[in-house]
Amino acid sequence: MPIEASTVESIAALARLELDPGERERMVRELQAILSYVEQLQALDLEGIGRGAAVRRSRGGAGAGARPRRGLLPGAPGGMSAATTKGSGASDWAAASAEKIGEAVHTGIATAVEVTRAFLDRADGDPLAAWLHRTSDEALVAARHVDERRAAGEPLGPLAGVPIAIKDNICTRGIPTTCGSKILEGYRPPYDAHVVERLRHAGVVSLGKTNCDEFAMGSSTENSGYRPTRNPWDPSRVPGGSSGGSAAAVAAREAPLALGSDTGGSVRQPAAFCGVYGLKPTYGAVSRYGLVAFASSLDQIGPFARTARDTALLFNAIAGRDPRDSTSRPEAKAIDLSALERGVEGMTIGVPRDLVSGEGIAPEIRRCFEETEKAFAARGARIVDVALPHAKYSIATYYLIAPAEASSNLARYDGVRYGFRAPGKNLREMYEKTRGRGFGREVRRRILLGTYALSAGYYDAYYLRAQKVRTLIRRDFLQALSAADALLFPVTPTTAFTLGEKVDDPLAMYLNDIFSIPASLAGVPALSFPAGFGPTGLPIGLQLVGRPFAEETLLRIARAHEGWNDASTKAPPAATGKTAPRSARP
Repeated sequence: MPIEASTVESIAALARLELDPGERERMVRELQAILSYVEQLQALDLEGIGRGAAVRRSRGGAGAGARPRRGLLPGAPGGMSAATTKGSGASDWAAASAEKIGEAVHTGIATAVEVTRAFLDRADGDPLAAWLHRTSDEALVAARHVDERRAAGEPLGPLAGVPIAIKDNICTRGIPTTCGSKILEGYRPPYDAHVVERLRHAGVVSLGKTNCDEFAMGSSTENSGYRPTRNPWDPSRVPGGSSGGSAAAVAAREAPLALGSDTGGSVRQPAAFCGVYGLKPTYGAVSRYGLVAFASSLDQIGPFARTARDTALLFNAIAGRDPRDSTSRPEAKAIDLSALERGVEGMTIGVPRDLVSGEGIAPEIRRCFEETEKAFAARGARIVDVALPHAKYSIATYYLIAPAEASSNLARYDGVRYGFRAPGKNLREMYEKTRGRGFGREVRRRILLGTYALSAGYYDAYYLRAQKVRTLIRRDFLQALSAADALLFPVTPTTAFTLGEKVDDPLAMYLNDIFSIPASLAGVPALSFPAGFGPTGLPIGLQLVGRPFAEETLLRIARAHEGWNDASTKAPPAATGKTAPRSARP
């Protein structure tokens, strides 16, 4: 159906968004292009198809149709060896894994304060714009507490004293949590997210909050309401998104660990672009309590790290049942680190040929994928072809479901309860001006798209149909994974693109998520791991997708890959102090 200016004006009124005439005309063009793309879902026969288990589990206001409860807070569920580390300086600690840092603190080779100061110094000046809020004083207090616990003989966990970066859409008590948005500028939550509580208990030391696309909506971190983050391998390129600040901080050795959130690839894609590990856990394995809601049936908090074992350690620290999140699942289990050392011999790895044989995949991505497939086979894994026939509809499905849920979740930002407020002559004008000026362009676009998809006359044709296609996508994954321990395919069709390259073409930006969105819709775990480099020196990440709650299997395969591939050990120019290539300078 053609979109006209009057249609956009009506949708904006429903969404309580002020749009100036120029933006209204631009939204007409952009929404028309997006809706024309999603029309492909209309050709599918969906007779007898339900909405799918992943959606039905999303209770307690988490579904797209739910309106926010009065007074709901922004983060409520929306619905190295001893010999080499002794006396190490900042650059030495930067080269150490989180596991080795934890061992050094535990044995007294280093103090938590020493390690924390080293990483605070490394991030000084924030050359990549990876951080939004640095918490140096609080970090040193937390580190001293770890040292005091050790001195008192108290038991310490494996990550005690290890620094971490936290994405700015995860609530931290008394510390700014803005979701990269001007509408929440200055907001300080009165409580911690569940994962932050778990990290504090484990003695992990937070260094601050990292930059992100506004409300986690984006694939480049260019949609941050403050400034774009730069890729540590090439500052003229994006780090990916929406968790670009977290990925860049880990890659640049400004933190050994980080947390991000993944709705349609926002952990895995920046991990691939920055050459680090990024895990999207099974939906429900990690509590969403305190994660500011974007799309509640898709959002998951996930870890960034530089090794498979570090990824497992951080997952163990945050995973598990939480009664405050009705979608949290008791099946989530800690990963046995010894199991990661068993190799891939005898395992079955599935390859979705229909997905990876299409056009649009860069030659370096395809070459890296094929070489990795052969390497797994050479080490005893059995490679089988599997089918994901509905994965090609993932982008169209996602960009109906996620904006619909976002339009509901973001309705709470109206200038009344917290955050930015624009003056208005009456209550409605205040709402519209606050939301129109407080939200950035990408967020406004998705709110409009979601409001349209949920509006009377279009719900069945768009949102409900997309949920039925989601059911088919999940069935495809479960069927494929019945014949394989894990699936292997790329994370992205290209390496990191340049800043500004796609920012004015939203559909082109969305199409970059062709490989990351399917696993999100299916609710299954997916891991991005460093697999190689392109001809210009940019990292390439590949993806492993597993059965529900089989994170251990994915990390076992990735750990085996570390045994013959050193991509994860390489450091970018931003981490070594070397000058980036001339073409890479900002």
